[in-house]
Amino acid sequence: MSVSKTYAELKIGDRACVTRTITPEMVNKFAEVSGDYNPVHLDAEYAKTTRFGRPIAHGMLCIGLLSALFGTQLPGEAIYIKHLITFKKPVFVGETVTAWVEIVRKTDDRKRIFEARAWVENQAGEVLVDGEATLMTAA
Repeated sequence: MSVSKTYAELKIGDRACVTRTITPEMVNKFAEVSGDYNPVHLDAEYAKTTRFGRPIAHGMLCIGLLSALFGTQLPGEAIYIKHLITFKKPVFVGETVTAWVEIVRKTDDRKRIFEARAWVENQAGEVLVDGEATLMTAA
C-alpha cells in the first residue's frame, strides 16, 4: 500500500512499515546482486561454526527494506543523502522482521530535505538495526 506524500504533506511523527520473512532465497538473490558471498550468509554448515550458530542475512538487505519504504511509501520518491546505521543484533535467515521509518524533522524546506529514524525489529520486537537518515524528495 502506498502512502506517498509530498514534502509539504510530511508531518513529524509520520510512520510507515513493511514486514518480511527473510528467506534463504532472498539472501541468495542479494548475494548474487551484491557479490557478497560471505559463507556466514549462505553456508549453514559454516555458519554453525561461527558466533551466530546459523546463517544471518546481509545487513544491507535489511537496509534495502528501509530504502524501499522511503522510496515508495514515506514520503515516496525520496533519495538518501546520509544514513547512520547501527547493527545491534544479527538478522537470522527465517526471521520475520518489520522495517520502520518515522519522520523526525524537516530541515530545509527549499531543498525539501528531511530527517527520519529508520529501524528494523524482529518478531519479538527487538531492535536489530537502528539508524538516522537524511533524505530529500526527488520531485
